Amino acid sequence: MTETTTATSIQSPGWERVPPRRGRWRWWKILRRNRPAALALVFLLVLIGSALWAPQIAPYDPNAQEYAFLAPPSWAHPLGTDDLSRDLFSRIVYGSRISLFVGITTVLISMVVGVVLGLVAGYYGGWIDNLIMRYIDLQWAFPNFIIAVYLVAVFGTGLSNVIIAVTLAFLDDFARIVRGMVLSLREQEFVLAARAMGASDIRILFRHILPNTLAPVIVQATVSVSYAILAEAGLSFLGLGVKPTTPTWGLILSDARSFFSRGWWLAVFPGLAITLTVLSINFLGDALRDMLDVREHTEERH
Repeated sequence: MTETTTATSIQSPGWERVPPRRGRWRWWKILRRNRPAALALVFLLVLIGSALWAPQIAPYDPNAQEYAFLAPPSWAHPLGTDDLSRDLFSRIVYGSRISLFVGITTVLISMVVGVVLGLVAGYYGGWIDNLIMRYIDLQWAFPNFIIAVYLVAVFGTGLSNVIIAVTLAFLDDFARIVRGMVLSLREQEFVLAARAMGASDIRILFRHILPNTLAPVIVQATVSVSYAILAEAGLSFLGLGVKPTTPTWGLILSDARSFFSRGWWLAVFPGLAITLTVLSINFLGDALRDMLDVREHTEERH
């Protein structure tokens, strides 16, 4: 067998599905056709920018009292003030830091752990697969938010404990997706050829199998970010999230419950921030799914 034939026989399928030039501009074509995804991308970029440069964007300290009790939106306070005379716009801007940090961090950690568990369970099978999947099945028996509430109740409140709780609640989704794909990929010819040539299990898993599971994993990650943001907001709303002095969207909504009849802006604006963020992530996830759709790639080539 020649060197060229050997390299071709163990190459994972799908690595050259789209010509580089076409793939380079595919995102732009999808965004031009999908206006909601384009608007979602713009909104998320603005949101990330405001989170990174919150001290420069927010006109007031998020916990400073400005002596304007329940003031409606005005030039001085664009989104009004709350029951403690704190500027609502500044608190929402600073709250985006917590929401995005929790959403992105928890999904990254749960994705890494879940992918590794799925790879190991699907590739080795046997008692290892049974052990891992029985744990995953146990998690699937309860809603993710209920698991997060239980874990926070066990570990206690605080930002680090919220991240741990949400991470453990969401890793099962990645493990199931990866395991299902590995079960079909491990019997493919390129895997059998790599194994026959003496490639180690680690090389087979991370060099040949893992790249072919990334498309659904990336799409699931975008969906999980929105769920993680909702989970953090829900925990903060219930008083199980970060400290009361830390501005978060869920905590702002929780404080607005007693004053909604006197200040509608207290609940409307943080609620809009959560809604628009979650919708933007979902729209972007749909566009990402279209970009990674193998069937569309094949149709474009023909």
